[in-house]
Amino acid sequence: MHYQVESAAAAWSYLMRVRSMEEDQMERVLRLASQSAVVIFSVSSCCMCHAMKRLFCGMGVNPTVHELDQDPKGKDMERALMRLLGNGINSTAAVVPVVFIGGKLVGSMDRVLAFHISGTLVPLLKQAGALWL
Repeated sequence: MHYQVESAAAAWSYLMRVRSMEEDQMERVLRLASQSAVVIFSVSSCCMCHAMKRLFCGMGVNPTVHELDQDPKGKDMERALMRLLGNGINSTAAVVPVVFIGGKLVGSMDRVLAFHISGTLVPLLKQAGALWL
């Protein structure tokens, strides 16, 4: 019985450390997202990420891009982004690209394209100071 109590205490301690690390990465993601008018979290080999970067560059926007595969804490940041997007841990949905405009989460590729097609992306970019047209 004594062994089970120690085991439960060790498991609880491990869970709290993991949760703390996840919160640290969430804070890091939100801090990075607020440091520029347009921030894209990307993976360098992802074709959808490339298309997203090209979309913004083609509009005259110079986004700050954080390549998760080139960051030592990239996998942890990707998990934090999954939580922000509401994707479950076992979700097969693509996490990247994830876009923040004016420090606010816009979302993934589908949301950004929906804003672009509906004509609301440019006003959002102007409001954030990323476009001066």
